[in-house]
Amino acid sequence: MENTNNPNMVYHLTFDNKEFTLLGTAHVSKESALKVASLIEEEKPDTVCVELCQSRYQSIMSKDRWLDTDIVKIIKEKKAFLLLTNLLLTSFQRRIAQKLDINPGEEMIQAIKSANEAGAKIALVDRDIGVTLSRTWQAMGFWSKLKLIFNLILSLGQVQDIKEEDVERMKQEDILESLLAEVGKFHPELKRILIDERDLYLAQKIRQAPGQKIIAVVGAGHVPGIKKNWEQETDLTELEKIPPKRKFIGVIKWIIPCAIIALLIYGFYHGGTETGTSMVFLWILANGIFAGLGATLAMAHPYTIMSSVLAAPLTSLNPMIAAGWVSGLVEAFSRKPKVKDLESLHDDLLTIRGFWKNNVTRILLVVVFTNMGSMIGSMVAVPLMLKVL
Repeated sequence: MENTNNPNMVYHLTFDNKEFTLLGTAHVSKESALKVASLIEEEKPDTVCVELCQSRYQSIMSKDRWLDTDIVKIIKEKKAFLLLTNLLLTSFQRRIAQKLDINPGEEMIQAIKSANEAGAKIALVDRDIGVTLSRTWQAMGFWSKLKLIFNLILSLGQVQDIKEEDVERMKQEDILESLLAEVGKFHPELKRILIDERDLYLAQKIRQAPGQKIIAVVGAGHVPGIKKNWEQETDLTELEKIPPKRKFIGVIKWIIPCAIIALLIYGFYHGGTETGTSMVFLWILANGIFAGLGATLAMAHPYTIMSSVLAAPLTSLNPMIAAGWVSGLVEAFSRKPKVKDLESLHDDLLTIRGFWKNNVTRILLVVVFTNMGSMIGSMVAVPLMLKVL
């Protein structure tokens, strides 16, 4: 093994009579991109492995991929939260890159370009970002997700404070780990999913790359983990699975609405029509107000805000549907994304204003904020209803 204090983050490894050169980079560093180019030119490898999955590869290589976005399908498949978070992560990295006057993922772009020039094969060795985020959400509760969204949004306004020397710190961290660090303090499980699992995945995929001479370009934060797991055989199918939701969560989703309905029935039975009616009124009022407030914060269409207010009291009692899905679909039809929205998404991601202005990202904000407002409304309504009793 090489010295872990290697200043160039270049390590030479072997496996099954194949030679591997592991290069640790910063995802927003000109120096890293130059190092990638010179190393590939010198080594002339058979294969260049890059820390990308297919979706991230398409994101880097094709600005037009958003033209295929089906926002209604995303809402129906309950992926709005995942897509919004992914876009916020992308925005954070792109704004840092813009501030430092480089392309986001420039070292990966350079690795692909240099590989093509050298006639080397290209191997995408990272786990799909959707799988990683899905496994992450499984380990997070509602308040952690709420905190995460607002941390990510606030981080967009903090990019101007980042200096080029801060990139050296980023070399020691994964971009996901860096952005989720605050949440991770309360959820050590996140480090296992975001970093440890991907270290295992990367090590296995790199070892499986074709050719005798291979260069692997990865974020420097993954280098120690890859080296640690270099000899370990890993079942990739296990790491690619999205675990089913825990049974007790599914049970709770039904128990809570049933308990609230039972509470309302008890209110009518125990306190009479006046008490029961007051409890129903409080339930409708709290759910409607907070869901409507969430839609308003997302700058939704008036029809969307109205639909969130009307839908929330009912959807909160139905675990099969959420207020945000209703308001998101209404927003999608009220302000149907146009081609120009998809074409400008690449630039709109660079500003907080752009997230609210673009019809695509605003729909995602509507879904997430309305759902959060509805859940908060339910939490507020229950103690108020109990007080009436």
